Amino acid sequence: MAVYVVMTPPAGNNAEDIRFVRDSFTWLGFLFSPLWLAWHRLWIGAVLAFIVMALLSATGEKLGLEWAGSMLSLLVSLYIGFEGQDLRIASLRRRGWREWGVVEASNLADAETRHALDAGEESEEQPALPRIVPDASLARPPQTGMALGLTHTPGRP
Repeated sequence: MAVYVVMTPPAGNNAEDIRFVRDSFTWLGFLFSPLWLAWHRLWIGAVLAFIVMALLSATGEKLGLEWAGSMLSLLVSLYIGFEGQDLRIASLRRRGWREWGVVEASNLADAETRHALDAGEESEEQPALPRIVPDASLARPPQTGMALGLTHTPGRP
């Protein structure tokens, strides 16, 4: 089962605008890092990934260690593969999108169905719970004295 993060748009809650971002390793992000970032409109990340990968490859070639430059570029691709989806979610949050929640499903169609069912249950009116505010006058006075360990146990010397 895969985990999908459900992101809702800032303006409204249209079912067509909701995005499902699969929280997993992305093979396309690993194989084509700068292109994958650009495809998802992560422009600064795409430019940075391209520059870093080019610099690492050029430095390795200049030092006569082509394999080392390639391996370091591979680390950048590996990072994009593991963290690419989180970068997408962070980009959506910066643009005002809100995280509705997480849906666990075997594929995107099942995730959309589960979200629709959960959203339907939420839309039904639920009675508001009373807000419980503690009375400050009933609070115990602060315990003073020496305490050993992380917390002070009241009533013990």
